[in-house]
Amino acid sequence: MTTLETDRLLLRLFREADLDAYAEMCADPEAMQYIGPGHPLSRAESWRSMATMLGHWQLRGYGLWAVEEKASHEMIGRIGCWNPEGWPEFEIGWMLRRPFWGKGLATEAAKAAIEYAFQTLGRTHIVSLIVPQNQRSIRVAERLGEKLEGRTEIFGREVLIYGLKRDNWLKHH
Repeated sequence: MTTLETDRLLLRLFREADLDAYAEMCADPEAMQYIGPGHPLSRAESWRSMATMLGHWQLRGYGLWAVEEKASHEMIGRIGCWNPEGWPEFEIGWMLRRPFWGKGLATEAAKAAIEYAFQTLGRTHIVSLIVPQNQRSIRVAERLGEKLEGRTEIFGREVLIYGLKRDNWLKHH
């Protein structure tokens, strides 16, 4: 199971020691309003979420990484590849703890995940599924070169489908 490194970040598998920081993020109503069904998770639900992400790695051979800030060694969020059963398409998704918003960290980590999806996994197209009101994530998607491709429904909510083709990515990177 792969670990990725960027200038400021380490993308690695979740470990039990991440639970405090992850549960704090998942309990934050503002951080969770656009994720999944849109409500905070309990500590036990956060633990199950971490276990699901690790299981995705086991079953698919790729998944969401825990994002660790190298300078502080803090677990600051989750970013990576997501394609569980029934999902519309292979997704690059991101979520950071609120103190780490607005610093370019989601874009930095997502670039590494996209590179991994295209170069290592051989994907030819990725998407990011974003609730229309989530302007911060839309800006991240646009900085990554993703373009609005359509709409779908996840967890009973409309989401925008931002997508990127490998050929377009390779032209610019």
